[in-house]
Amino acid sequence: MRHSARTRGARVGRWPARPTATVTVTDRNWTGELRAALFCSFGLAALVLTIDAANSTLTPARTAMWVGLSLLLHAVLHPQRVTAGPGWLAVRGLVRRAHVCTDLLVSARRADGVAPRLVLRDALGGRVELDPKILTGNPLLWHRVETGAARARASGLLVCGDELLRGLGARVDGDVAKAVFEASGLD
Repeated sequence: MRHSARTRGARVGRWPARPTATVTVTDRNWTGELRAALFCSFGLAALVLTIDAANSTLTPARTAMWVGLSLLLHAVLHPQRVTAGPGWLAVRGLVRRAHVCTDLLVSARRADGVAPRLVLRDALGGRVELDPKILTGNPLLWHRVETGAARARASGLLVCGDELLRGLGARVDGDVAKAVFEASGLD
């Protein structure tokens, strides 16, 4: 039986080409932030229930109140899960999921408040709101957003917020360069 050169090459251990364009990227800090939110909420519940039990004032109503308070704390602290793929960005919170096509971005703006937010809108009406620190802390996630924004810019769709995205890109590039210098001992 004769094997083609391609079949023989595959049999001796050649790896197939990796489909990098279809790989989704997620926030690498999300699990740590989720763990911290769970620790804080469970820690609060354990602390107040222990204090109530030590004082012999623990009743079913007070238990329900303390558990409800710790669940409320978790709802406030629960981090958004940001995922990106080729041409899209999704932000999933505790209750809601939002999706935007980065290839079709029409605007990017900064919403100031207690915590600064980046608001992205696409031509299909999709809208996501996320903390810019998520993008600056995840260069691969930022690369997906930047690639889609470049396509939207080239097609003339991105009419508002181009300078904001360029500034965010410069910040990500600076942080990555600083990390490389620190890792190599050249800082």
